[in-house]
Amino acid sequence: MKQSKIGSWIAVIVGTLYFIVPLICTFEFSLRMRRGEYSFDAYRVVFSDPSFQATFLYSTLMGLITIVIGIVLVVPTAYFIQLRLPKLRPVVEFITLLPLVMPAIVIVFGYLRLYNSSSWIPMTANARTTDLLLAFSYVTLALPYMYRAVETGMRAIDVRTLTEAAEILGAKLPTILFKVIFPNVRVAILSGAFLTFAIVIGEFTMASLLNRPAFGPYLQLIGANRAYEPSALAILAFLITWACMGLINVFGRARQLKRAT
Repeated sequence: MKQSKIGSWIAVIVGTLYFIVPLICTFEFSLRMRRGEYSFDAYRVVFSDPSFQATFLYSTLMGLITIVIGIVLVVPTAYFIQLRLPKLRPVVEFITLLPLVMPAIVIVFGYLRLYNSSSWIPMTANARTTDLLLAFSYVTLALPYMYRAVETGMRAIDVRTLTEAAEILGAKLPTILFKVIFPNVRVAILSGAFLTFAIVIGEFTMASLLNRPAFGPYLQLIGANRAYEPSALAILAFLITWACMGLINVFGRARQLKRAT
């Protein structure tokens, strides 16, 4: 038993060092912009850069749009699969896994061939429609995570009983979805939303090929031309991702405590 515990602790320590040490070194390097002393000059330069503000704001907006589209698409699909079409679950799961095995560059090139300015749906003809195409691309990219999160939440509740009870009380389908199902899978939806936001903030390929002013291409541009600012941006990107993971954990625990009481 003691040897087993020692081995477990060694594995945990090695794994922690594997992730923490490079992050500490990156943070330490980001503080060296001022010669001979540590400072937060790199972070000050990054935050004062108008391009940083514009690209981060753009990606944040695109993340919110992607989350809304993803929720509207995934929640009703998972609901009907759980309630009326359980035999289609393997097919839908296979379809939602495709973005994981298909490179993002292949997906975006397919979009460009299908929706270029000379096609019957010219979504790249102007900036607004290209933004919409980028949002759809992000929805595709985040689909495996959003669907898994929502589908897991659906399995944790008795969808059939809730639906039948709502129908007995005279509720229509929109009321059932928005006032019965959504509140019961709120934590699952938030988990998928935070994962989607983390993906959108750091995505590079789709935004770059569609020529949109997103945060991912900005990270690549700074990394190719600066020394200390890329390290500061890397730390900020890690903090955003960890904040999303932390919020998922917080909401998940809050839901468990509410159920326990």
